[in-house]
Parts: sequence; structure tokens; C-alpha cells
Amino acid sequence: MSKTKFTRILSGLLCVVLIAVIAFTVTGCSSDKEAPADTSTVSTTTPDLVAAEILGEGKTTFNFKVVDPEGNEKSFEIRTDKGTVGEALLELGLIEGEDGDYGLYVKTVNGVTVDYDKDGKYWAFYENGQYAAKGVDQTPINPDSTYEFRAEKG
Repeated sequence: MSKTKFTRILSGLLCVVLIAVIAFTVTGCSSDKEAPADTSTVSTTTPDLVAAEILGEGKTTFNFKVVDPEGNEKSFEIRTDKGTVGEALLELGLIEGEDGDYGLYVKTVNGVTVDYDKDGKYWAFYENGQYAAKGVDQTPINPDSTYEFRAEKG
């Protein structure tokens, strides 16, 4: 077989492979699909809480989200019989802190501790995307609300 004929065949094969790769990429014929989640531990109660871990037991349910110092988000569906968000989160071990002049000063959320004196960061408490009007220990649970702690730089 001559060198030019071999080069033409090789070029043709490479073109066919390249076209096949492009076709599979464009049409999405890959196997990147995830298996369905176990519905016993996942809730999709609101659009912004796509996969929430369910914690606690009780008649009242609310959504809770944590944004850690690296920007990672974790969502929870909290079930409780407690009256305030703080009581519910303390009972489940999701927050820790110390009593201060203005109520509970939260230092640890979902196992992540920030220290304003060392790194200038603190846990900011939000209700429905707005900075909360009251501290977590004084905020009554509204089942229609989403509560959130975000690690922020002061």
C-alpha cells in the first residue's frame, strides 16, 4: 500500500471519529444522567431549595439554608414543634453560640465555626432573602418563610 493511500485512509477515519464525537456532544448522547434521589431524604418544597435534607420531627415545617465561608450551600427542611427558629436549630445541633447582650450570638452553623476576632467573619441571619429583623432566638417560625445563615465578612 502506498504512503499516500494510507494517509488518505487515516485522514478519513479521523474525520469519521471527529464527526461522531461532535454528534454525540451536540445531541447529548452521554450517560451523565443522575439516578433519581431517594425521596425519603429529599424534599423539593420550594424552587430555591432543590434538594433539602429533612431533619427533625414535628408538626411545623420550614426551610433552612446555610452558605458557608467558601460559598457552598446546604439546604434543609426542618420539622419541629418548637416556637422559634433558634430553638429548632439548637435542638437539631445545626447552630451553636453564646448568649450576648442582644440574644444568641451564633458562632457555629452546620459544624462550621467563624470567629469575627480572628477572620473578620460572622454568621448573618436572613429571612426570605432579607436580613432578619430579629435574632434567630427571637424569630417565631413562619412555615412559609425560608431562613438562612450566611458567613459574611464584617
